[in-house]
Amino acid sequence: MENKTARFTVLLDPSKKQAFEQLCASQDLTPSQVVRQLIRGYLEQHDVTYGEQKPTHNPKVTN
Repeated sequence: MENKTARFTVLLDPSKKQAFEQLCASQDLTPSQVVRQLIRGYLEQHDVTYGEQKPTHNPKVTN
């Protein structure tokens, strides 16, 4: 897990929020854990590095 944290605010309608929280609870996960998993997967899917290295905005584009 990362050493430092930063806040990421997402706005969504209350019914989606409630459904998401209920699904997370049914899987014994917190919403934050699931969102972190989704973000890691999305970054991997797009071959974006992070952490010690500078983030790459679109590594598939070459000059």
